[in-house]
Amino acid sequence: MSPSHSAPSGPPAGPRGRILELLREQPLSAATLAERLGVTHNAVRVHLAALERDRLVEPAAMRKGPSRPTVLYGLTREAEVALSRVYVPFAAHLVDVIAERLPHDTLDPLLREVGRRLAATLPRGRGSLAARVEAASELLRSVGASNDVKSVDGHLTICGHGCVLAEASRSQRAVCSAMEELISELVQAKVRECCERGERPRCRFEIIEDA
Repeated sequence: MSPSHSAPSGPPAGPRGRILELLREQPLSAATLAERLGVTHNAVRVHLAALERDRLVEPAAMRKGPSRPTVLYGLTREAEVALSRVYVPFAAHLVDVIAERLPHDTLDPLLREVGRRLAATLPRGRGSLAARVEAASELLRSVGASNDVKSVDGHLTICGHGCVLAEASRSQRAVCSAMEELISELVQAKVRECCERGERPRCRFEIIEDA
């Protein structure tokens, strides 16, 4: 029997989370958002600027006004994905089903190929190994994988503060292999997965050899 996978928490709390929920319904102006939230126009502007910086909100349309056009804000594609509660549990159950159907020794290479294909769609850092690792770390942070780059036993190591794929990796270790392959492609170097497992998994990837 496949393990039980709980759904992740919903959208972020607070005014920014409320703004995202309102913009899921339809594009809105800063003035309308301020009215709906019961806050000042300037407060909404601050939140919108932060959400734009995080690539969650963008100008979606212009509406004619009495003196000048009004900008209507909408969600980016990234925000739609981030707000969905189904992606991670769906992926977790998908991996479980694939693991049940395939021979034991085929899941790891299959998920490694997934990691390589995902890496091919993402930007790669340039310059020194350290610069490439920092770029990969920043990219992971941008998709919600909080982490730091540390030197551990002489190796640059991406140390996660948790695991965004914990729902899947708890039951299938090959999920970590996919991430190992992804990071290896991004940093163009050999990478060794040494994640912490248990009640609260933490990602950890050592960069052990420059390409």
